[in-house]
Amino acid sequence: MSDSSHKISLAGILITTGIVFGDIGTSPLYVFQAITGGGQHISQDFILGALSCVIWTLILLATVKYIYFALNADNNGEGGIFALFALLKKRRIKWVIIPALIGCATLLADGFITPAISISSAVEGIRNIYPTTPVIPIVVTIVVALFIIQQFGTAAIGKMFGPVMLIWFVFLGYLGLINVAHNPFVLNAFNPYYAYNLVANVDGGFAVLGSVFLCTTGAEALYSDLGHCGKGNIRINWAFVSILLFVNYLGQAALCLSDGFKLEKGETVFYAMVPDYLLPFAIIIATAATIIASQALITGVFTLMNEAIKLKLWTNLKVKYPTNHKGQIYIPFINWVLMAGCLLVIAIFKESSAMEHSYGLAITINMVMTSLLLVFLLFLKQPKLKLIYGVIFGVFLVVETIFLMSNLGKIISGGWFTLILSLGFFLLLFLYFKARELRTSITEYVPMDEVKPMITAVKNDPGITFEASNLVFPTRSDSCKKLDLTVYHSLFMKKPRKADIIWFLHLDILNEPWGIHYSVNEVLDKTCYYVSLQLGFKEEHRIEYMMRKIHDHMVEKGELSGESVFQSVKGKFDEIDFKFVVLNSRVAMDNALTPFQQICVKAYRFVKSTGLKPAEDFGLDKTNVIVDYIPISVTAQVDQELTEDFEDYSEKKRR
Repeated sequence: MSDSSHKISLAGILITTGIVFGDIGTSPLYVFQAITGGGQHISQDFILGALSCVIWTLILLATVKYIYFALNADNNGEGGIFALFALLKKRRIKWVIIPALIGCATLLADGFITPAISISSAVEGIRNIYPTTPVIPIVVTIVVALFIIQQFGTAAIGKMFGPVMLIWFVFLGYLGLINVAHNPFVLNAFNPYYAYNLVANVDGGFAVLGSVFLCTTGAEALYSDLGHCGKGNIRINWAFVSILLFVNYLGQAALCLSDGFKLEKGETVFYAMVPDYLLPFAIIIATAATIIASQALITGVFTLMNEAIKLKLWTNLKVKYPTNHKGQIYIPFINWVLMAGCLLVIAIFKESSAMEHSYGLAITINMVMTSLLLVFLLFLKQPKLKLIYGVIFGVFLVVETIFLMSNLGKIISGGWFTLILSLGFFLLLFLYFKARELRTSITEYVPMDEVKPMITAVKNDPGITFEASNLVFPTRSDSCKKLDLTVYHSLFMKKPRKADIIWFLHLDILNEPWGIHYSVNEVLDKTCYYVSLQLGFKEEHRIEYMMRKIHDHMVEKGELSGESVFQSVKGKFDEIDFKFVVLNSRVAMDNALTPFQQICVKAYRFVKSTGLKPAEDFGLDKTNVIVDYIPISVTAQVDQELTEDFEDYSEKKRR
């Protein structure tokens, strides 16, 4: 996303409407359908109490917590659960990794459910016109098409998101107004007493809170999309969007309390409030809005996983940039996993009314984790205001805990699906994190001054054969003054690797889409060089081609001879030989691992198997690549005593 979208302007506000508010803005499609159980619970105390809960949930959680507090807790302009984690990580607080990983896991689980329930709830409106229409094939077609187009980018259709969502919100307000006009009594729901009465005195009041909570799904996007749109645009837009959402929910409650209200089989509360002549338009605009909401969520998951990769909480995955904006990314592996998950949700639950039982639990847990991290960050930033923040966030946590307890009642009817997904993602993330802790417990780098004499000694050793004229080691080291321990091991601790020239190559990806820059630092004259190569994020990774060009440029300047080290072929070929050594570390067999550590290592290998192979990670042509497996020690090594049985080797014994 361009920087212009961060500035407060009509264009920025319109863009924000399309990016940020899709999920929370399409909640009216299913919230009152879930609250009323498909039109079964429509007593005055029940409807007014549920409406009051919806209103105050949006005020307390969406407005006060996210719009006011969370948007101020940015990490260099970025928001979301990992922004909080990064801010607290800087203060060396170790426990914050747990709520951060739980938050990430629940958002991933939400990514499976949101497109399925949103699109299903919109398309099911067709039944209000043609009751026998099969909905599932239409929903599946839309979902599959949505995920297929991700690889091409959404720059062209993305320009339509803002205007379409603007029309959608105005339409929501219009529908609400025409229904409230017939029953203005529902305005009493702004009195929080009705919310209290629902929970304390109405049968089924506590259980229905899980359905009430659906009104705030998407509130996390108000914070996580901060880096895309800027806090000013989000706050101004919410003032407009929240009013229209309130009006629509008031309208749905007014309809439910109207005389003779009844839903036929297959009908929903939302579509029941639409005049017959507007039904086709309502279905079209609702479907478009849910597609946009799903698109925003998919992009959000891509962004979340990209942040996880950068924070070393997940293995490197292939990341593509369909447009010249680095903010718009596409991660193929995540895309197809999400699509499979959405189709699985549709196959299991079939209708949006059934999906509602699995929806909300994950986001409730995520909100609790965000509250914990956010209040702790505020305590650290402004310790004098601890008491005030403690009271405010105590209220948030009480409300969210009540919602969580209510949502736990959905486990048997569908919440089990969300729980299994969230738990599975969390275990993978946590075990991968613990495995990386094991990995980083060893020394990562060796001073280059210790490497130089070893390279010289190997090159001058006549008993070691040359492996190549040019031997290139991709390195994580961002300095010519140090070298990865794994590279050091590969160079010297097996059969020493000998080449005419040793190259250490460090690759950086720039924030700009195009451009290739490099610098060369001499480690040993005509023997060893450190190369820093910087590529625009849209540039193709043709590393071998680039290394050959760097080599040829140095030959032109007279810094290198450009000749092969092998006498038999010297001068007979235009191109000199190159070999690339990429490293794959493995825990050494003689490490005394505990059962838990063994599980961590297995989880680490599984997660690594989903990502890029070493050669792909550095964009290398496999024909000239050597993959070297390096044993590393992450724990105390096995200590076994050997006892030699006595044997006499004396001359006397032999006779």
